[in-house]
Amino acid sequence: MPCMITPFLGRMESSCLDLALEGERLCKAGDYRAGVSFFESAIQVGTEDLQILSAIYSQLGNAYFHLQEYNKALEYHRHDLTLTRTIGDELGEAKASGNLGNTLKLLGRYDEAVVCCQRHLEITRAMYDKVGQARALYNFGNVYHAKGKSICWSGAEPGDFPEEARIALRKAAQYYEANLCLVKEMGDRAAQGRTYGNLGNTYYLLGDFQTAVGAHEKRLLIAKEFGDKSAERRAHCNLGNAHIFLNQFEVAAGHYKRTLQLARLLKDRAVEAQACYSLGNTYTLLQDYERAIDYHLKHLVIAQDLNDRVGEGRAYWSLGNAHTALGNHEQAMYFAEKHLEIAKETGDKSSEVTARMNLSDLRLVVGLKASSNLHSNIYRNTNMNSSALPALYQNYPDLPGEDGFFDLLSRFQGNRMDDQRCSLLDGQSHLPDHSSPSSTPPVAERKSISESEPLLQDPGHFLELLASSQARRLDDQRVSLSHFPGLRLSTSNPLPTPGDEVFFDMLVKCQGSRLNDQRCSAPVSTTKGPTMPDEDFFSLIMRSQSNRMEEQRVLLPPTATQSKPD
Repeated sequence: MPCMITPFLGRMESSCLDLALEGERLCKAGDYRAGVSFFESAIQVGTEDLQILSAIYSQLGNAYFHLQEYNKALEYHRHDLTLTRTIGDELGEAKASGNLGNTLKLLGRYDEAVVCCQRHLEITRAMYDKVGQARALYNFGNVYHAKGKSICWSGAEPGDFPEEARIALRKAAQYYEANLCLVKEMGDRAAQGRTYGNLGNTYYLLGDFQTAVGAHEKRLLIAKEFGDKSAERRAHCNLGNAHIFLNQFEVAAGHYKRTLQLARLLKDRAVEAQACYSLGNTYTLLQDYERAIDYHLKHLVIAQDLNDRVGEGRAYWSLGNAHTALGNHEQAMYFAEKHLEIAKETGDKSSEVTARMNLSDLRLVVGLKASSNLHSNIYRNTNMNSSALPALYQNYPDLPGEDGFFDLLSRFQGNRMDDQRCSLLDGQSHLPDHSSPSSTPPVAERKSISESEPLLQDPGHFLELLASSQARRLDDQRVSLSHFPGLRLSTSNPLPTPGDEVFFDMLVKCQGSRLNDQRCSAPVSTTKGPTMPDEDFFSLIMRSQSNRMEEQRVLLPPTATQSKPD
């Protein structure tokens, strides 16, 4: 019998490796789901080779990462990190730390991600690995960049974010600059392009728009060198955004038009719609409302084609504003009605309130003080497009004085902006989009109110219990080193003892501090459809319209209006 064990184990090792190699091939071909199946099968077969097992963990973690199953990715990258530390594989530990940091970043666990990035950087510096150092610095920048963006939820303009966000963004810029020095030294133009793009975005959020423009122009140049149309498109879009805040609207429009051309070349309908939306807003800022309407209608058509109801609602809102600016109040009412309809359908209470306010004020403007039922019946019984609507209102009263109209418009648009920029009073969940799907509440929080009431009376005691619970969980992870999935232990190949505990102690502290973050309810992220760009410049448009209203105000006789000019 003993003579048969060795060839049997040899066949198992070969089978495990073959399965892993096939999984790697499939992942390289972009079929991550099939790759995961082969890697999982390799783990079921098992191996005594710790290096092979580490490679499987790393590949499996990366595959789950690409599938956006970040909690599974986290699980296997943790296995990889613990195993590489156990066997003293510093290069493997560096890579595992980097992978774990990237995954934690996407789960919104930034402090833990920073610890992993620091470990990645320390190891690569000790090994004089410049490529690894550059990657670690880039990952560091990404973590702080993501952290800064996650805090910028209040609807404030770039440059006006909370100090905590600005600190994170400044750190991101420092790490990106350090990365840039290294990749320039190595002559890696592709890496330079990526870093310039992220630097530009970071400086943009910090409100340093001129520096952002410089970085994005360099990113654009490198994208053209490589013929990377997607990167070129992103650079033009980012340049457009930065020039908006430099009040260079015509320049911004030129970049958005190039964005539109490239989106069409790439056959990316969602990005095409985003470019149309940005152009609509840019021409609104230029007070060229006819062109603004043209681009918002193009955005509307694509949003309808892609069944993006959120984008469609925003298009109706924008079209209503543009028609209001042109004095086409009847058409503005039509688009406000459509905006309200979609807000109800999507359950967007904030937009519904905004749409109702718009309709109410527009009715006052055109003198429609009859019941809303009359207005609804007109639209219900009339099947026509917006261009035919003015005929419906020929017999309604004349408009009130211009001054009264502008007062109303300023009031309801200002209120609308406040509603749309912050929805902290909703009864919905306040977890941000990037929060970990696996961040289930602790057992104490899942119990009934009556069961948890004693803990709630002493929140400090509750947090101590929770912190000690998480610390014990990490201790369990550290001592249970023999429980690696897929590892076949033998007496001739015992598992070594892990090294120093400093790194794990730092992670324990980070997880303990994260409890304070979990107690606070983060704001609800604004729902954004696929045809909506990240920037919509609401506040700039509002200021522009407010200034225009001031310029167009006229002094009216006291008998014409009860409102007095400001």
